[in-house]
Amino acid sequence: MIRRLGSAILIIWALGFAWFAVGLPGPVTGVKTDAVVVPTGGAGRIERGLDVLGEGNAQMMLVSGVDPEVKPGEFAAEFDVPMRTMKCCVTLGYAAVDTRGNAAETADWIAERKYGSVRLVTTDWHMLRASAELRQALPDNVRIVEDAVPSEPSLRILFLEYHKLLASQIARLWQAG
Repeated sequence: MIRRLGSAILIIWALGFAWFAVGLPGPVTGVKTDAVVVPTGGAGRIERGLDVLGEGNAQMMLVSGVDPEVKPGEFAAEFDVPMRTMKCCVTLGYAAVDTRGNAAETADWIAERKYGSVRLVTTDWHMLRASAELRQALPDNVRIVEDAVPSEPSLRILFLEYHKLLASQIARLWQAG
C-alpha cells in the first residue's frame, strides 16, 4: 500500500514537472494595460518592461525589489532611460526582497493609483509563481496580463522553481484550510 502511494506521488510529481518545464509561457504583444510591473532578478525583464512602456502599452511602470542603494539616476543610466521618463512614468520599489514581497509591493502601488489592469513582466520559468502570488495580493477586479521573458533555464533552475511553486501552493492550501 505504501509503495503504491509513493509510486503514485512520484508519477504525479514527474508529470507536474514535465508540464511545468514544457509549458513555459511566452511574451504577449499588442495588449494595453494601465501599468507594467517588473520584479527584479532576471535578465531581460527590465528591458521588456521599458519596451512595453515605450510602445505605449502601459502608462506607468513599477520595478519591484530594487536594491535600496540604487538611485533613479543610476537606474536611468544603466538602462538608458530618459530622466523625463523616469520622473513621469517609472517607480522604483525598494520594499520587496522576494516574490511574495514583490506581490505585496505591487498590490500597494496599484491600490494607490486605482489601476484596473497590470502587465506582469518576469522570466518564463518564474511566471507561474509570480502571477499566483500577485493574484493572491490583488483584488479580483484587477486584470493581470502575463508577459513572460523567454529564457533558456537550466534543469537546476526549473527544478528549484518547480519546488518553490509547489511549496507556495501547499502553503496557500494550508492557510486556507
